[in-house]
Amino acid sequence: MNVVGTISNGRSTKAYRNVNAPGLDWRKSSRTDLDPILKDCVIVAEAPDAQDHPHAGIPDGTRMVALSDDKDPAAPVLYFSRAEFTKFLDGAAAGEFDHLRATEAEMEQAGVTAVA
Repeated sequence: MNVVGTISNGRSTKAYRNVNAPGLDWRKSSRTDLDPILKDCVIVAEAPDAQDHPHAGIPDGTRMVALSDDKDPAAPVLYFSRAEFTKFLDGAAAGEFDHLRATEAEMEQAGVTAVA
């Protein structure tokens, strides 16, 4: 399947295709650029509703979110229910994962400016 989707950072949008999730419209942080595309970001997309999901706790019709890495158009895609993704976002907003943030030196090495 050669269906192309998009990737957006909220300021601009480009064609993008992950072979493992063709046709999805991906979103990345507004703190990264698209042109030239800075391939250093986690990307998320609204995914098709669950169908025959291998986990019994994810019934057919459950709204899903796809998560991937923009460095590789063949990167694996992880799927989470919107409830699971919301729990993660709530934890991130509460600072539960702040210990995993890059240091300023790591951000400089990656060629990006650290953000608070």
